[in-house]
Amino acid sequence: MIRKQLSKEQALQKLKHYCGYQDRSHSEVKEKLYSLGVWKKDHDEIMAALIEENYLNEERFALAFARGKFRMKQWGRVKIKYELKQRQVSEYSIKKALKQIDEEEYMTSLKKLAEDRYASLKGEQYLVRKKKTIDYLMQKGYETGLIQIAMNEQE
Repeated sequence: MIRKQLSKEQALQKLKHYCGYQDRSHSEVKEKLYSLGVWKKDHDEIMAALIEENYLNEERFALAFARGKFRMKQWGRVKIKYELKQRQVSEYSIKKALKQIDEEEYMTSLKKLAEDRYASLKGEQYLVRKKKTIDYLMQKGYETGLIQIAMNEQE
């Protein structure tokens, strides 16, 4: 199947809509450019225009991503950081995004997850319950030291 080549203006309009709908990372927008079949030589110009017109803002994306994943999916900092790195977000933006997560809220979330998970495994032996709960919290992306603190409260 041969796709029609989009003009630079058409591609820019499509991407403005794409970025306007939801904050995107630079790498997501580059992927979209490829999928739209835009000439490689036009990529930089289109990206620059999106940044200039504030449709594309890496820092804003990182902040929204971290806030959303923590609030909605209760992800820990480790997992959020990993996912942002996968999306080729700068170290500066990642640090700024992780700093905005409230420490108290973070610990409350971790303790609640630990408590709920531990309670859901009541048929299991003590050590099995503990290990499964720790594994679950690790998979959610919480730091080992903080998991230990939360687990000590389960005993």
